[in-house]
Amino acid sequence: MNCSVIKNSFGFFELKKKPTTETLKKYYSEKYYQEAKGSYKHIYSEEELMYVTNKIEQRYAIISKYLNNGLNDRNFLDIGCGEGWALKYFSEKSWNVTGLDYSDYGCRAHNPEMTPKLLIGDVNDSIIKLVKKKLTFNVIWLDNILEHVLNPLELLIKIKKLINNDGILVIEVPNDFSITQMQLLKKGYISDAFWIANPDHISYFNMEGLVNICNKAGWSCLYIMSDFPIDFFLFNEDTNYINDKSKGSNCHKTRVIIENMLHNISPIKTNELYRVLAEMGLGRSITGFFRLKEEK
Repeated sequence: MNCSVIKNSFGFFELKKKPTTETLKKYYSEKYYQEAKGSYKHIYSEEELMYVTNKIEQRYAIISKYLNNGLNDRNFLDIGCGEGWALKYFSEKSWNVTGLDYSDYGCRAHNPEMTPKLLIGDVNDSIIKLVKKKLTFNVIWLDNILEHVLNPLELLIKIKKLINNDGILVIEVPNDFSITQMQLLKKGYISDAFWIANPDHISYFNMEGLVNICNKAGWSCLYIMSDFPIDFFLFNEDTNYINDKSKGSNCHKTRVIIENMLHNISPIKTNELYRVLAEMGLGRSITGFFRLKEEK
């Protein structure tokens, strides 16, 4: 086990030595979306754009199942909105959308029509501003944000003030220290815990841990699912993109094609497939759908 992390009382891992608030604020303000790098590219293929839309549509199907479809005002908040894909999708569904992020770089590059909907700057400061304005939302979207947060429990409690009584909180986090990853380490297919990324990722969630911390914060889990288990490629030396970085692009393309194929067969059945995979602890990411607990 990597000595830089420790399992907490919720059942997921976190960094033993966490950065300070000031260090993180400086790090993210300088890093995110200031330049196109990593997974944030200038150009996406048609298949990739379809993949992005399909994944949002799958979540939207679950949201629609639990949300009151007779709403007059439908308000959507994306905390850490990045390139603005979810903002665009919900806006095209006639939702009122708001996005929070440290920079508008990604959104300007890919969905510039969404930039007027953004609050730019420190995300925590923006949340406080929304709370002071007493704004509430039917859906709050946390897509690969919670793992970056210094105190995820504090954030989950804070955003309760921004959700409508019957609103839905959607959280996606990486599925780390998973059954697949630990098997890969045990069998020697990888040499170290490559998913540990300090200081980018402070928490390393699993399904149980995500549900536990949300429960502590006052959120009840409605539905939880994973996604395509791309780590399976690491069991094959010909597709091991960790030992040979040049293989990563083709593995990603394969994942995108398979995901799009599954979606075209049935978004609902794809969601069910990934619900079962989540129960098994498989899949690279976890997406949970939560609602405020009823006060007793």
